Formats: sequence, C-alpha cells, structure tokens
Amino acid sequence: MTPVELSRSVLHAVRRAVDAGELGVAVPTRAVVAPPGPGGCGDYATSIALQLARPAGQPPRKVAEVLRPHLLGVEGITDVVLTGPGFLNISLDRAASGVGLVGEILRRGDRYGYADGPDQPGARVVQLHCPHDLRAVVVGEAAARMLRSQGALVRVTAEGVEPAWTAVLGVAVDAVGRAPAALPVNVRPVPVPASLTADLMSLGRDAGRWALLHPAGHDRPRAGDQHLVQRESNPLFRVRYAHARARAATRNAADLGFTAAPGPVGERDLLAVLADHPRVLAAAADHRAPDRLARHLVAVADLALPFLPTVLPRGGEKPSAAHRARLALAEAVGAVLAGGLALLGIDAPDHL
Repeated sequence: MTPVELSRSVLHAVRRAVDAGELGVAVPTRAVVAPPGPGGCGDYATSIALQLARPAGQPPRKVAEVLRPHLLGVEGITDVVLTGPGFLNISLDRAASGVGLVGEILRRGDRYGYADGPDQPGARVVQLHCPHDLRAVVVGEAAARMLRSQGALVRVTAEGVEPAWTAVLGVAVDAVGRAPAALPVNVRPVPVPASLTADLMSLGRDAGRWALLHPAGHDRPRAGDQHLVQRESNPLFRVRYAHARARAATRNAADLGFTAAPGPVGERDLLAVLADHPRVLAAAADHRAPDRLARHLVAVADLALPFLPTVLPRGGEKPSAAHRARLALAEAVGAVLAGGLALLGIDAPDHL
C-alpha cells in the first residue's frame, strides 16, 4: 500500500463510519498521512481524528476509536494504534506495501507525487510576485512548478528580470513590472549580494540554480566551485550521480537480458524516503520552499548510492526475481530524482 492509497483508505474509513451513523461529519477531501512523530509508532500516522473532532462534536480520541476498526479491516494494514490525543498510528504489511510503492512509482514515472490534476473549476489560484532579485525570481519560478504539480493554477510576476538571468539560468516569468498595491511581494528569500551575482551566474544553469534553491530561504546562498566538483562532497553531484547510476542499471540489465519487476526488497529506509516523496513535495509547494525538495532529493540519493551497486548480478550469477525487484527499485529511484530535479529546473543526465 502506497501513502496515496493509505490516504484514500483513511477517507474510506471515515465514509464507512458516517454511513453507519457513527460519525456525523462531512467526509473531507484529503487525509494527510506521514511518518509517525515523537511518541508514535508503526509506519504512518494520521491526525484525521483531530481534524474531525469539532464537527463531530466528540473528543478526538473518541473519533479515533470509531475509525480504528474500519481501518483494521483494510487489506495491507496489519495494526492501528491510538496515541496522544487521538493520532491513528498505522502499521502496514511491509513486503506488500514496498512492492505496491515501487509499482506506483514506475507507473507514474517522474510525475510520482503529483496531484491527480487541477480540480476544475475549484483549483487553487496562486499569484507569486517577486522583487527585482535573482534568487527571488528563481525561487518563485521553482515554487510555481511545485504548486502546479499539486493542481494549482499559478501566475509568476516579478518587479524586474535581467536578460542574463534568462539566458544563463533559464528564468521565465509570466509578466515583469510593478504589481498593483493589492499584490505585495510574497516571494522574498534572503537576496543574493551584488558581489556574488556574477559568481553564481558563472556556475551555469544547473549548478547556479542549485546554489540558489538548495539553501533554506532564510540562509544566504553560497557561490563557488564546490557546486561544480564531481565528488561526494557536492550534494548536487550525489543526486545527479545516483540518477545516472539508476539509468545505467536499466541499460546494463537490458544487455544481460532481464527487465524490472517489482518484488520484495529489504531496503526499508530507501523505501520509506521514496514513500515520503509526495508529502515532501506537497509541503514544499504549500510553503513555497524549493529547498525542502532539494534536501529530500539529497536524502534519496544518499540512501540509494550504497544500494545501486547491488542491483545487477555479479560474476557468473544468473538474473533472478531478486535482481528484477532490485532493478525495479533502482528505476523508482531514478524516476523520483528525475522528477524532483525537473521541478527545480535542473537537468538529470543519464550519463555522468
């Protein structure tokens, strides 16, 4: 079971409780599931009971107790534990959920984590307005991509854009100029000092955008050759190298005569960070924070790099179901990294 499927299962549990007369609420359109926080347990937790408590006119823990049996009957869920004021902590059949997760990523490709599509005519409309600052415009543009991935309709404007920003970093906005007073500047990371602008531009499109997007908005970006070096000390290199290794695994497997097929794998930490990708992407979009996505891609790459050398058969070993399952996981890694880099406006090369 994937996080998206689990979220739907939580909503179905609410629906069944409402239909049975156990809860008197409107079924929400979204149920957030995330890794458990402090004091939690299991694979995922949801605060849906806290969300429904007031409209239901019941304490959150009572709502959680109503929902628990409806979740326990769902295939793929092995246990549901109540903690705190009413959090539902859900344990999954890990083997089955891992297979389902990899299959879902391969089905969605680099659009894994995207919303199903704009909920026309009720899609969110977001206006991002940036000052005449290189970093703000790059952050605003990346935030717009992430918001669109979540079904929002977005317009990006800036008080000024230099032609060199477009030529070197591929910056593009919908309009340039002062906005009406009703539309204040709402994308304002720590700006790039004038003394660093030339150095950042000299990095080129990919490294330049990474240097601007990887730090949190309240941190000052750094310019320098550290963004270009081809070694593990460079987070951008690790992300792109992991993607290239994943793509190479597919090519080499084809030479050996086998293809990917999702199956049980033991890489629990890697599966967990892949499963968390939709939540991270949604949160990064909501907070207009591309740095959250960038750091998440680094976490995926750091867990994937030790795994990728184990994908292919060694020596005289014959390809087996285990190799096909590991190849499927490698291809899932490649899809997540490619999709995330694309949202940041950075190329994901197949060879590095």
